[in-house]
Amino acid sequence: MLIYNTTFQVEVDEAQNLVVYLHEQYLPEAVKSGVMKNARMCRILSHRDNDSECFSVQFEVEDTAQLHKWYSSVGTRLNNEMLKLFKNRVVGFPTMMEVIE
Repeated sequence: MLIYNTTFQVEVDEAQNLVVYLHEQYLPEAVKSGVMKNARMCRILSHRDNDSECFSVQFEVEDTAQLHKWYSSVGTRLNNEMLKLFKNRVVGFPTMMEVIE
């Protein structure tokens, strides 16, 4: 099992808009395919400053092949939509993690 995490840094003035967008649009669209499971969004408290806020969006995914398939179809589209809405006011970077049991 893998966790696919994207950390987003957003200007303070856009933070609430990003939260609403992620919660109402991004997360539901991401899980609709059935590949991404157990979506969650977290506010990152350890990297706060006066100009921006950071959020983490996480999904569980079975393996890298499924993740690549999802990203090639759904993930790219969602990222492009976010860029159109927020332009350079949001920056994100992905991290893939393996669950060790």
